[in-house]
Amino acid sequence: MTGPTPSHTLWHVRCRPDTSSEDHRLVLDLLAGFTPLVQPLPPTAGLAQVKGRLRLFGVDAGELAQQFRVRALLQTGIDTHIGVADTWATAATASARVGRSGVLHLPDHRAVETFLAPLPIDALHGIGPAQASQLRAYGLHTVAALAAMDETVVCRILGGKAGRILRNRARGIDPRAVAVARMPESTSTSFGFDHGMLDPVLVRAALLDLAVELGDRIRSRAQIARGLTLAVRLAGGATAQRTKRLPQPSAHTEDLRVGTLRLLDAMAFQRARIRRLTLIAEDLRPADEGPGTQLSLDQAREMRLRLEPVVDRINAKYGRRLAGPASAYRHAS
Repeated sequence: MTGPTPSHTLWHVRCRPDTSSEDHRLVLDLLAGFTPLVQPLPPTAGLAQVKGRLRLFGVDAGELAQQFRVRALLQTGIDTHIGVADTWATAATASARVGRSGVLHLPDHRAVETFLAPLPIDALHGIGPAQASQLRAYGLHTVAALAAMDETVVCRILGGKAGRILRNRARGIDPRAVAVARMPESTSTSFGFDHGMLDPVLVRAALLDLAVELGDRIRSRAQIARGLTLAVRLAGGATAQRTKRLPQPSAHTEDLRVGTLRLLDAMAFQRARIRRLTLIAEDLRPADEGPGTQLSLDQAREMRLRLEPVVDRINAKYGRRLAGPASAYRHAS
């Protein structure tokens, strides 16, 4: 049995219709950690091209989609449905019919044809109710019937441009590529305690975990942060927030960790009961706009920076949190 062709690596990621804009943003943030080629499709969907990431993760596009879906559910609580195919329209059609598995992978053209052919005409992505009604009036009830019909006839029914586009989609043809959106200028992550937390060791461990997550995310996007904001919600509902510019723009976990802990220390909490921590990487810029690598006299820092790319590759392949700073795990013990 042959593996999937490299072209069948386009994801259409669909959230529930009632997903909030904030939750949609969380899914897109997580998606950008898997591939930089992401196109938001508001209000509740997104496209991603993962062709260039499969060797890094060591799985095919369908297996990687399953990994993303599990991670999204664990980290955000958001359930996603993912269609994997070679074109936008086919992947979007598939994401609406994934069944209980949550992922429908169409690894080759034969699988695409087998999937599309028996579908009712209104199941094809891009066909509106009025167009479907027009096609049914002419006896075209399935996607296979539309694909087989002469193009000139379809164009007479639906109009020239719409007819050509929809007939092509019925045949698995859609030339649209992922239109990569500009990366956001900030990104955030949060951790909530089950009760008001007094233990400073556990608070600092949770913060370190957030710094690790942000570092992973912005490095995967080839970005650097110029500043950090820490927002703290207390047990009584009050909030406190501080922002700090980094000495130099960075995506290194080490620099984010130091900046984050300095923000916490500056807040000078004594016996405050903390319920939620939110860490925001601010003023994000492309990594090539940052300063070059500078030699440090701190040998411990140099060792951590050298280890960082190795940890990134391990986590990219096997899942975040497999490798990382030991102190970030204390809050889970």
